[in-house]
Amino acid sequence: MLPETTEWLRQSEYDIDTAEAMCRAGRYVYAAFMCQLAIEKALKGLVVELTGNTPPRTHNLIRLVKITAVELPEHLSEFIAVLNMAGVGTRYPDLLDDAIKRYPKEVAWDYLAKTKEVMQWLLLQIMSTQ
Repeated sequence: MLPETTEWLRQSEYDIDTAEAMCRAGRYVYAAFMCQLAIEKALKGLVVELTGNTPPRTHNLIRLVKITAVELPEHLSEFIAVLNMAGVGTRYPDLLDDAIKRYPKEVAWDYLAKTKEVMQWLLLQIMSTQ
């Protein structure tokens, strides 16, 4: 595994741990945001591993998936599309109260579980390049 890939994955794990901490703390908007960031960094690790290039400076998960050209299972692809939209709404909410309503406890914990599933799948893709 390339050193840059290892670093992206290390940061991704740190972010998913932070998402879990935010869920436990009841800071669900930030949990959703950290889920998006964790997948973004894992995807950037996959970009590096597959292409040997530094990934683009983007938060767009769909764009990153396209760069990798991997075929995600449909349910993971659908979740990435949902989380991609959440990334904007949690990063720059128009109104905090609206964001809090959009990301209640149940949604945040669901995002966390699905994010872990996506991250495991991405790690398997990275490991299969070895």
